[in-house]
Amino acid sequence: MQTNFTPEQLADPETARSNKVLRACVHCGFCTATCPTFQVLGDELDSPRGRIYLIKDMLESGRPADPGTVKHIDRCLSCLACMTTCPSGVNYMHLVDHARAYIQRTYRRPWRDRMLRRMLAAILPYPRRFRLALMGAKLARPFRRLMPDARLRAMLDMAPASLPPVSRNDRPQTFPAEGEKRARVALLIGCAQRALDTDINDATIRLLTRTGCEVVIPPDPGCCGALTHHMGMSEPAHAQAAATIRSFLAADAEAPLDAIIINASGCGTTVKDYGTMFAGRPEEAEARKVAGLARDVTEFLDRLGLPAVTGAATGNGAGLRVAYHSACSLQHGQRVLTPPKSLLKAAGFSVVEPENPHICCGSAGTYNLMQPEISAELRRRKVATLEATAPQVIAAGNIGCMMQIGGGTGVPVVHTVQLLDWATGGPCPAALKGALKDADPARRAGAGAAGDLETV
Repeated sequence: MQTNFTPEQLADPETARSNKVLRACVHCGFCTATCPTFQVLGDELDSPRGRIYLIKDMLESGRPADPGTVKHIDRCLSCLACMTTCPSGVNYMHLVDHARAYIQRTYRRPWRDRMLRRMLAAILPYPRRFRLALMGAKLARPFRRLMPDARLRAMLDMAPASLPPVSRNDRPQTFPAEGEKRARVALLIGCAQRALDTDINDATIRLLTRTGCEVVIPPDPGCCGALTHHMGMSEPAHAQAAATIRSFLAADAEAPLDAIIINASGCGTTVKDYGTMFAGRPEEAEARKVAGLARDVTEFLDRLGLPAVTGAATGNGAGLRVAYHSACSLQHGQRVLTPPKSLLKAAGFSVVEPENPHICCGSAGTYNLMQPEISAELRRRKVATLEATAPQVIAAGNIGCMMQIGGGTGVPVVHTVQLLDWATGGPCPAALKGALKDADPARRAGAGAAGDLETV
């Protein structure tokens, strides 16, 4: 793509980077085939190619963002399926991140939008505030019809019926390895899932220590910056990311870390991109070190290997039919494709994949709260393809996907690591206990040989 930035514009590092991204695009349109919003809306401007034209025009002109451009950029999920499809290697992620930051600086949104975005940025990255907000949402749910904004109603609908207790592991501490110590790792305990599903971190700690890892929970840095970063709020995103970097480097200074383990793939994609986020800043070298240590929990365990399978695979969970949902941030953002499925197979589960596994479920961080209509349609399509595999449980590697899919199906939805923990001696995930008790034995027996991988 031809661009016409001035030398003065190219003196800005972000603009110079976006210029390279734009010039890599050859207008082929392959990206439209895998873009969820284009599939739902059928508008060229709601495809990556259309948005690239809008971003190019906005940045080249130097003008403030206009309502039409903002609408189409806001509708982007940042699922990054276009990057997997693109034959030219266009880094759309960095381009749309720049566009969102530019919009945040130059465009004054309607007051309801401003208030909503500020509220999300002030609540979601902070577990205690988030828990209080969820409790309030539960009380307000009977009055949802009175809410003037569909987005507020979506927030009430997304709130779970009950909240888990605060985990005792949710504080700085070190868990020793069981048996021979094979690695020293630090765990990013995150923010949203500490309010929504505390067992994910607990299961991760149990599984890692059982595998021979010393697990460090560093002083809580708060959010990794992903939530505000994807809303274009650069200053709070950088502040949150810098706190995360300092926290992990302090743990590494005590004794070298072999990896930083992340069990929320949306966070993982952002942390692995810290080098770019801090490019040209004083913290760049430290950011790149942390990014280089970051590993998704399944990515790390696939290399290290699972401990002996003694739990689910030898009991009621043997051959359990698991539909694996590959979170966009994991398959497109980090290109971690086979490890989760391979580990589930090795743990004795029968793994199936839905049709069109590359298509987003519609969660995408705050997207299901900001764009509820499009998100709901994407969830309906994703749930239909998952349920078509006749699963007994759905597994995913991201809390956002779990909440999104769980809100549209009666099939239990759990984190991949919870199943792996169960299979290697941990407790049965709470979401599965009732489902296993009520399961038809004949159906369970006919689920297929343990370890089979199918695509339906």
